Amino acid sequence: MTVKEARKIADNFNRRETSDESEVFMFTEAMNFLIREEKNPRDMLNLGGFYYGQKNFDLALKYYEMAASYDYEPAWECLGYVWYYGRTGEKDYKKAFEYFSKCSRQGNPVAAYKIADMYKNGYYVEKDYEKYKQIVRDLYITVKNCNHLFDPVPEVFTRLAQIEKEEGNTDFAVDLMLRAKDFLSQRLKFSNFFGNLNIMKWLIDDLYDTVEFDETDFDFFDLYYALKTPGRITFMHGNKEYVIDVVEEDGECVISYNGRWFRNRDDFFAKAELNGELLSIINSELYLFRKVK
Repeated sequence: MTVKEARKIADNFNRRETSDESEVFMFTEAMNFLIREEKNPRDMLNLGGFYYGQKNFDLALKYYEMAASYDYEPAWECLGYVWYYGRTGEKDYKKAFEYFSKCSRQGNPVAAYKIADMYKNGYYVEKDYEKYKQIVRDLYITVKNCNHLFDPVPEVFTRLAQIEKEEGNTDFAVDLMLRAKDFLSQRLKFSNFFGNLNIMKWLIDDLYDTVEFDETDFDFFDLYYALKTPGRITFMHGNKEYVIDVVEEDGECVISYNGRWFRNRDDFFAKAELNGELLSIINSELYLFRKVK
């Protein structure tokens, strides 16, 4: 294998929406070859990110630490997440705070809102809700006009929405949530990364805790709310109608769609497909969602 061949394999893999085992094997072999040959921390981070998305957190940590050894700032952010959430089985808020602080000093807004969360929750630092609110409000000024899909706009907007809701500014809070939802739905067309799906789930739950849900007119991501209760849901793609059934079993809602069962909302949004494409990625092509009696 040459560097050129390995780079082509990696680029082709990154453009695919789904991959089989042989393609995954070739990708990881190509990335490891590139890392050995070129020692580029961006490749180390790329491979670590792949493993993180696969929830193979031990390997993700290995490659994030490898990239961080080159003082590669994006790797510090990733390591902050590993230790903040205890992805390898052990939470270490001290390490998380140190990594996020290094990033934040470089102007990284993602690290800044995670530091804000640590002040909100009292993780490693003393709990300080006022400091949390100030960091979030400052970040809103920074990101409110950003338009790159992987800028942390929904992450900041949803945090500010909760603050505004608590302070009685409901209309502004709902506007922030709707803008975050639209931004995130565009991001999810490129990747159904579980972290982005979780943000959308929490956002939708909070939105419909604030405004009334219309069972006769909603969109794909509103399913996060609709799938919480038993019933039948229909939607359209092209000129064809599809059906989702939600059934309560042992106090839990399980989901039947397109000849397949899903154990919960997370399982549905991660795996549900139509004609071989993930619903979360083709979300804008789906329409006329409604609950039927």
